[in-house]
Amino acid sequence: MPPGQRHPTMADVAERAGVSTSTVSRTLRGLSSVSPEVRARVEQAARELNFAVSRHAASLVTGRTRTIAVLVPTLGSWFVGAALSGLALVLRAAGMELTVYVIPGMAERTAFFEHLPARRNADALLVFSFDLTQEETARLDGLGMPVVYVSQHVDGRPSVYVDDVAGALRGTRHLLNLGHRRIAHVRTVGTGGFSFSSQERLVGYRQALAEAGLPLDDELVVATPAGDKRGAAEAVGRLLGLREPPTAVFAEQDEVAVAVIWTLRATRVEVPGQVSVVGFDDQPVARWFDLTTVAQSPSAIGREAGALALSLVNDPGGDRERHVVLPTQVIPRTTTAPPPAPRRAHEGMPQLPLG
Repeated sequence: MPPGQRHPTMADVAERAGVSTSTVSRTLRGLSSVSPEVRARVEQAARELNFAVSRHAASLVTGRTRTIAVLVPTLGSWFVGAALSGLALVLRAAGMELTVYVIPGMAERTAFFEHLPARRNADALLVFSFDLTQEETARLDGLGMPVVYVSQHVDGRPSVYVDDVAGALRGTRHLLNLGHRRIAHVRTVGTGGFSFSSQERLVGYRQALAEAGLPLDDELVVATPAGDKRGAAEAVGRLLGLREPPTAVFAEQDEVAVAVIWTLRATRVEVPGQVSVVGFDDQPVARWFDLTTVAQSPSAIGREAGALALSLVNDPGGDRERHVVLPTQVIPRTTTAPPPAPRRAHEGMPQLPLG
């Protein structure tokens, strides 16, 4: 707008279209009481004047902010970034805005749940991969708006997620079908809100072993801090130091699987010649390493979460306990193969230097 020129008003649109300001208001709010001919005149006048309805003003009339809020533990996660991209596409098509609240630590968490800013600034809240206490969940229940949980199942509340148990079962079963019987699981700790998936994937791994009639060996389940290369090396070192080292590893995430492969190859352990490795997610790094993995689509999860939130905003009496479960699939690549032939006692696995 040129300097000094005032912003057009609803009265200006009404004058140009030859209608009342109340008719302009009804038209721009999308009400059906306006005839097609009058709607066309008003919309044309609004375009010619570059007039746009203030979201704040519209919310005072309709009670809607045209905004969806999202609560996430981090923006540094591949999953969160891809899911938000899918969500944004759905919201943009619906003419909705997206507001993101990042809660990386306890100070931010305390402030959010004390003030609940989303109550005033959004029509719905999506909680992405966030571990909540019962008290925090109850606080969100009292927001008076739809709350959709994403990448986690929450009883009695709308949720969108993949079946992590079934995905981990399939990934481990892939190794079993290749002939592996000593299969390790490398988990993560300190995952910043993703412990629901971590727990479910451990359950799926154990179910696959039980299904095959194999005993559960706690020594084969090791943990590493998320994103910690040295921690992954130490976890692999514990596995290689066992009396019977594993011939395969099912990793909780692709990033963990890649760290496992890097460590194994650095110590001259062939992948998949001596140890096969399976990841979970199908991140871009999985394709770079040609990693066998259990694929999920966070973009699809974001789209489904957005569609569910919009349906609940537009139909407040809709199903508030709906669960949308998306599929996973195993993508076989070159990091898995049948186990090596049994070794003689003096040909044990090489040990991992940790110093």
